[in-house]
Amino acid sequence: QVQLVESGGGLVQAGGSLRLSCAASGRTFSSSVMGWFRQAPGKEREFVAAINWSSSRTYYADSVKGRFTISRDNAKNTVYLQMNSLKPEDTAVYYCAADLYQGGSRWWSRYWGQGTQVTVSS
Repeated sequence: QVQLVESGGGLVQAGGSLRLSCAASGRTFSSSVMGWFRQAPGKEREFVAAINWSSSRTYYADSVKGRFTISRDNAKNTVYLQMNSLKPEDTAVYYCAADLYQGGSRWWSRYWGQGTQVTVSS
């Protein structure tokens, strides 16, 4: 059974940093695109970042470009999201995703974690 377990969320002041981690188990995702989505209260889940299997290509939502960095360690079956210069509008539940693919202009995922709360205070 595939499991994606996020960690690293919490409360931080605006301008601060957090690093999210996501450990996958049940199968290896070393050849898959992995990434992160987020969902704020009252809003739809939105794409945040993705990384290909070799880490040679990364993709970011415009709202986080230059502030967030995605990375992965295939040996550990883990993906990370370094979040800097956090803003109150980054407050959301962040979901790890594995086996991402693009359909039209949107990103989709076959596997999801349970989510970790990130709260940025002003």
